[in-house]
Amino acid sequence: MRINSGGSHIFYVKWSMLSKIVNIGGFSHVRSVQIGGASPVVVQTMWKDSLSDTDLKDDSTVKKIQSLENIGCGLLRFAVPDIKSAEILGSLAQKVSMPLVADIHFDYKIALRCLDYPIAKLRINPGNIGGREKVRVVLEKAAAKNVPVRIGVNAGSLPQDLSGLKTAQALVQAAQRELSVFKEFGFNNVLVSMKASGIADTIEANRLFSRRMDTPLHLGVTEAGPLADGIAANTAALCMLLKEGIGDTIRVSLSDSMENEVIAGRAIIRAAAQLTAENERLKLKGVKIVSCPRCGRHAFDTLGFTNRWLSRLYAMEKDITVAIMGCEVNGPTEAKHASLGITGAGDKVLVFKQGKVIKTICAAEADKIFEEELMNL
Repeated sequence: MRINSGGSHIFYVKWSMLSKIVNIGGFSHVRSVQIGGASPVVVQTMWKDSLSDTDLKDDSTVKKIQSLENIGCGLLRFAVPDIKSAEILGSLAQKVSMPLVADIHFDYKIALRCLDYPIAKLRINPGNIGGREKVRVVLEKAAAKNVPVRIGVNAGSLPQDLSGLKTAQALVQAAQRELSVFKEFGFNNVLVSMKASGIADTIEANRLFSRRMDTPLHLGVTEAGPLADGIAANTAALCMLLKEGIGDTIRVSLSDSMENEVIAGRAIIRAAAQLTAENERLKLKGVKIVSCPRCGRHAFDTLGFTNRWLSRLYAMEKDITVAIMGCEVNGPTEAKHASLGITGAGDKVLVFKQGKVIKTICAAEADKIFEEELMNL
């Protein structure tokens, strides 16, 4: 469950396998997956379209969800504006292993209906859900179903009485107010997010909160913009926080595809890991890709090859580095650390391992030979 606005991220195991969820000492635990504490930071995204009966009639939606999970998405959130959408999402949750979250405003009955299904988490907004009593009813059912809640605070929708404070201070105070309400109702399985479109405000708010509380934090810059702008803003804020040990889940909100949100999230975690010696929480399983940007020397279509292989490489669980380079300058020597690499060399393509060329082939054979060597690692 998520309270207020922004993204969220907590893992969930299919309802039939779900065991008790707890929040003790600053972490949430769902069966064998833990959020917070020393657990690895996880990535999420949000479904970009409305739900319809079509999502249940064919397998394209299920396959799409599976593909997002394969490239590293840990949780997927959906907007749920009405009861019908709640029922469609609930049915969809029974078909996939990905933990699904319902995002709800205005009608607490939609939240209650979602809790009849194997939904990993709900999002509600206490300010528009109908008052404290309706919030209490939702929290009671969430507790009975062992469904976690995230309190999300956005800079654009802060309480009026906090308007005189600096944005970061207002975000923290608003979050603490919601936590006190949850404590009053005896609901403790909570995460918090405090999002702003300003990079400095996002950093300061999360720093302030982390000094006072040990509640798990979800990070993100809201309204970050299109692909390049959004990645730049999130990288600046999230890398700074993650390297300081702040943050347990992230979403890179972009005016772009879900896939790029997930890929950007993975890249930010990897970047933050390089900035700190303590990087167990920032350690991602799977393939690390290094590639050159391409220039006038290129003798190999690095962009096309990378695009063809990106999703498949990210779906692999092998802890290896793959290099996709364009010419001899950026080939085996500069990428000699790679477990497997491929590069252009005149009218030929070189395949190499740990800097040693193992095969010289023509471009038409590149995908076939690369796949063979990849599978042999």
